[in-house]
Amino acid sequence: MPRAISLAGAVVVAGLLAAAGLALRFGPTLTLTIALAFPSAERWLAPLFPDPTREEIVIQVNGRQLHADLYRPPKPRAALLLVHGLSRAGRRHSDLVRLAELLARRRELVLVPEFEGLTAFKLTGREVEEVRGALDHLTGVHRTVGVAGLSFGTGPALLAAADRPQLRLVGSFGGYADLRTVIAFVTTGVHAFQGQRQFQRQEEYNRWKLLALLSGYVEPDGDRRLLEAIAERKLENPMEVTASLEAGLQGPGRSVMNLVLNRREDTVAPLLAALPARVQEALDQLSPLAVVPRLSGRLLIAHGAGDESIPFTESLRLAHASGGRARLVILQTFHHTGPRPFFESVRLRAQDGWNLMLLVDDLLTAQ
Repeated sequence: MPRAISLAGAVVVAGLLAAAGLALRFGPTLTLTIALAFPSAERWLAPLFPDPTREEIVIQVNGRQLHADLYRPPKPRAALLLVHGLSRAGRRHSDLVRLAELLARRRELVLVPEFEGLTAFKLTGREVEEVRGALDHLTGVHRTVGVAGLSFGTGPALLAAADRPQLRLVGSFGGYADLRTVIAFVTTGVHAFQGQRQFQRQEEYNRWKLLALLSGYVEPDGDRRLLEAIAERKLENPMEVTASLEAGLQGPGRSVMNLVLNRREDTVAPLLAALPARVQEALDQLSPLAVVPRLSGRLLIAHGAGDESIPFTESLRLAHASGGRARLVILQTFHHTGPRPFFESVRLRAQDGWNLMLLVDDLLTAQ
């Protein structure tokens, strides 16, 4: 999960104070918001809610096994599928485990599968099938089902949700709309929406995650193996010199490497156009923007304004495509992995706290 939601910390203090008078209306919401904002508070809030059980299960998807954790409260009132992002830890990432437990304590039956492609920093396309299989399994367990995608898990989650009109809730947290605009951001730091251009400092680590993501679609095999080796080394140590490996790349692999290494805004479009046809098809198929109008149920979208991995303008695109149907929250004092420094505007922190609480209320009350 984007830690921008899970580790808000002091960001929500003022907003929670403003909500204190509504404690009867927002009881479960308020306690969950406090627990999300202050990890240390969960210790004294936990006795208020029964502990869930975590069961390891295996779901069959097109002849493959999808391993998952099912967090089961004593009397679930609804069920939620969580789709993790690019993470080596997968379903056992500490923040994701904590989120699942917090939701289960508030009577959500929570299913968290392990998506092997995403744990390897790849979007293979199989993830969409796996999300569908997980939704089918969850629908067989509970009649009221929702799905939430986190970071790069948002694409598969939304694409799968578009074929499930019975879903009560669809969520995108720190997610993306179009992989091409994300690539432009990762390589140049530039992002824009409706004519408003912005620049943000970019993390080099994200450049090598992008290479890992794209490499799986490259042919011939030799180029793919070289790109995967470069990505693995750079993810381990971004300062490592890989010139000898890069020298062996042919046309398809070279076009991908040129794009990943690019830092100029004016060359992004021609470099994207030069990608192999298979890579272009994958970018189209795994970008969920076009399916947003087909999503049913309540649509929740949240993003940190300072997100350095996926720009918040991606969530603006998703919300715009929904035709005003989504609850959109852009948290001004958040980035992708947590809150900005404490000494920020009190007004912005109060606004973020209130918006976070309303988002949590929507998450818990959508039926």
